[in-house]
Amino acid sequence: MRLLLNILWIVFGGWVIWLEYVLGGLLLCLTIVGIPFGMQCFKMAGLGLLPFGKDIVDAPGANPIGCILNVFWIVVAGIWIFLSHLGLALGLAVTIIGIPFAIQHVKLAMLALAPFGKLVREK
Repeated sequence: MRLLLNILWIVFGGWVIWLEYVLGGLLLCLTIVGIPFGMQCFKMAGLGLLPFGKDIVDAPGANPIGCILNVFWIVVAGIWIFLSHLGLALGLAVTIIGIPFAIQHVKLAMLALAPFGKLVREK
């Protein structure tokens, strides 16, 4: 079932989300200061391409630097990415068929809000 949902996700726009996160990550990695943020974009790209069957958990041993980076991330980009995923989730939740995809957008929205100190793992 996960395979079918992931294929449908890719066909109906998941590849666009993946491409946006990869391009954003590449642009951020062009500077030394942007490398930590680019790495978080790559984490979100992996989840954005194949979200079904994956879960987001807190990383063990969170550090204060991650908290500071999350605050900076939220102010600069996180809130906008969060709101875009939330808008897509609300639009998809209108139909019964779109509900599983809406749930995945909510999962991506939560990761996009504060990606530092989070891990993406298989269920």
